[in-house]
Amino acid sequence: MLRQGTTRSKWHYFCHLKACGDLRSGKLTEGIVQKLLTNSEVHPRGIKVMLEDGIVGRVKKIK
Repeated sequence: MLRQGTTRSKWHYFCHLKACGDLRSGKLTEGIVQKLLTNSEVHPRGIKVMLEDGIVGRVKKIK
């Protein structure tokens, strides 16, 4: 079973992600997805997205 946020076909508009600048702190940022940045269908660390406010990170939780 794949974790939430690792499959491209199951992404949603609103999600929680770990932003590139917050990798060590573990802080999750929530927002509305503007663009999918990962080309592959599945990624073990999470699909990379850009939020509407320009923050880039990997999806960790789908709301």
